Amino acid sequence: MIASRRGALLLGAVVGSAAIRLAVAAFVPVAPDEAYYWIFSQALAPGYLDHPPMVALWIRLGTDIAGQGALGIRLLGPVAGALGTALLYDAAEQLWPGRDAGATSAWLLNATLLFGVGSVIMTPDTPLLFFWTACLWALARLVSTGRAAWWLAVGLFAGLALASKYTAALLWLGIGLWLLSAPALRRWWRAPMPWVGAGVGILVFLPVLVWNARHHWASFQRQGGRVADWQPGRAGQFLGELIFGQIGLATPLVFLLLVAGVAWAVRRAWRERDPAASLVCALTLPGVLLFLQHAIGDRVQGNWPAVLYPAAAIAAGGLGRQAWPRIFWPAIGLGLAITAVVYVQAASFALPLPARADVITRQLAGWDGLARSMDAIRREQGAGCVASDEYGPAAELARDLPAGVVAVGAGPRWRLFALPAPVAGDTVCILLRRIGDTGASGWRDARPVGEVARTSRSVVLQRFAVWRVAGVLPSLAAAVLPRRMR
Repeated sequence: MIASRRGALLLGAVVGSAAIRLAVAAFVPVAPDEAYYWIFSQALAPGYLDHPPMVALWIRLGTDIAGQGALGIRLLGPVAGALGTALLYDAAEQLWPGRDAGATSAWLLNATLLFGVGSVIMTPDTPLLFFWTACLWALARLVSTGRAAWWLAVGLFAGLALASKYTAALLWLGIGLWLLSAPALRRWWRAPMPWVGAGVGILVFLPVLVWNARHHWASFQRQGGRVADWQPGRAGQFLGELIFGQIGLATPLVFLLLVAGVAWAVRRAWRERDPAASLVCALTLPGVLLFLQHAIGDRVQGNWPAVLYPAAAIAAGGLGRQAWPRIFWPAIGLGLAITAVVYVQAASFALPLPARADVITRQLAGWDGLARSMDAIRREQGAGCVASDEYGPAAELARDLPAGVVAVGAGPRWRLFALPAPVAGDTVCILLRRIGDTGASGWRDARPVGEVARTSRSVVLQRFAVWRVAGVLPSLAAAVLPRRMR
């Protein structure tokens, strides 16, 4: 229910922004990771080497509705962004009644670059952020009503978040710490419903556990292997990247408000043992500490802290009528303006940015042209297929090569997919590789034949080595990739 005129304005903005995001989603080229997750959706399974299966299910549903193009892959992103905004609005209203916190929180979250971009592209963070927000909403309803039945919704959404990305373990940890933080909450440890809700969440996640058990815990080992990457000598660099990266992704003024909101919630939780403030703290502070600790020895990817934003936005919504709201509209305006610039560049590559600073163009542009170049080399060499031993380029080639051309992904990760293996024999392929890689195991004959470039507006974005390989050996770890039906 809309609680204020600003809430009504927000409702119109949410509908309008969803329409804009759907349009952007349709026009922006598919990124390599998105193409890779699209392959997930064409080989559905309870788990994959890199992530749980939720992103594959979302893409599969979107492409069944809107086709195999960019809009189909990303369809559920803008929809989830709009629904998540509504849930965040209600959660803030439940936790901070009478403060008009719902509209403030929702506006702030939508003004972040991280949410604006994350609502357009499709990665595991997209369903993760939605289900995390839905779980936060259910917890807020639990706080405001005291009804034990809300634990079922909490467990369901927490399980769906964990089936989206393993980062959701922070959500489970935060809920446990929340129940320990305030005396009024500790009664739930003796009640049956929280345990029943936890059981629901575990049941939702159980297929992922079973898949991992059947595949030598491959996914858990891959994610856990990040702990081995420890370079404390670069701690200053990694910490700087984390802090300034989040200032940029939140946009500066919104970041300031989020930090102020969390600080206010910490004081309130400490002084009053308030369940609402304690909930916000439990869903932000453990993640902040974890990412800071990780940055002491390794790089924290910019998208990882996204799960902290919903609770931080709710915390900022609780600041009320103090001095901070004076920068509310400037913060919103700046955040939305930055996001609009990113949308324009992602859809057109038209802004005259320096090549080194133009991350969007470097990531998204030129893949279709690379596929045409590889197909021309394939025809010249009389080859029957095109392959790559990097998962991103392999996935892009699978989407952009002409119909009828076989695309092959080479590398151990493809053994875990329910995809056909290349037929052993004298097959000749054109292999796309990193420049400098030597040898090409799994083929009886392999020799470099030149280089090829991915370009945009005559600017070289990336160079690759091209090899002619022939004679598939049984030892080759590879798969024939699904092709996009045009």
